[in-house]
Amino acid sequence: MRWDEQRQSDNVEDRRGQRAGFGGARMGGMGIGGLLILMLFGYLIGGDPMALLRDSGQVSVDNGPGTSAPTAPPTDEAGQFVRAVLGSTEDVWNALFKQMGSNYAEPRLVLFSDAVQSACGMASAAVGPFYCPPDQQVYIDLSFFRELDQRFGAPGDFAQAYVVAHEVGHHVQNLTGIAERVDAARQRSNETQANALSVRQELQADCYAGVWGHYVAGSKTGIQLDAGDVEEGLAAAAAIGDDRLQRQSRGQVSPETWTHGSSDQRVRWLRRGLESGRVADCDTFRAGS
Repeated sequence: MRWDEQRQSDNVEDRRGQRAGFGGARMGGMGIGGLLILMLFGYLIGGDPMALLRDSGQVSVDNGPGTSAPTAPPTDEAGQFVRAVLGSTEDVWNALFKQMGSNYAEPRLVLFSDAVQSACGMASAAVGPFYCPPDQQVYIDLSFFRELDQRFGAPGDFAQAYVVAHEVGHHVQNLTGIAERVDAARQRSNETQANALSVRQELQADCYAGVWGHYVAGSKTGIQLDAGDVEEGLAAAAAIGDDRLQRQSRGQVSPETWTHGSSDQRVRWLRRGLESGRVADCDTFRAGS
């Protein structure tokens, strides 16, 4: 994947190295072993960044505004890579929203290390990359990319780019009102139904990531894909399926508890976006089971 000719976004904030106090987030008595198990599930991309810890009774969150002083965009290679990928998503979604007769409000992306304060509360790196709707920001600890490679066996630049594009997909859902409707429906549902809605929301974000990849693959400017890049993205989607993570962490699979979808589902919807490039083809809520 060649990204040196891609315009780099100015919407990236570098908070790496800053000390983040947990403020209103109160940790319970879970040991490191339990946290590592939760971390496996936290690496399911997207969703509520604190849901796993809240549901386990190990943390309560003060949902304050989580503001901080702006910082300069990153200049190291890893930071520039993220800026390039975000810039590419901006180019694609600005064009697509224009085609749909609307304007695209670009999200900000925050790089952090260890823990970060957001409008969704305090989150540690263990929850993985996440999107926070109230402040319309994506949050990523870049150590996740190392885990994606070493722990989950999904290396490569395009695998990392897929992670960013998936979180941007949640931003698209927020702008189009899908996220709000899903949240309202989840409030009226039992746990199994709410999980099923979360799966469809996550799979749609995978498909939106594929839509971005479709236009990148067909472009002669900006990010350029090499042979094998798309396969890297598909491998990353497979690596973080609910079934695979559950099997790794506890040796059995419980589909009724899934919140992001199986490996096969995630690959299928990412591939659909990659092949189609049509936002309308990402309606996971109307698709069959």
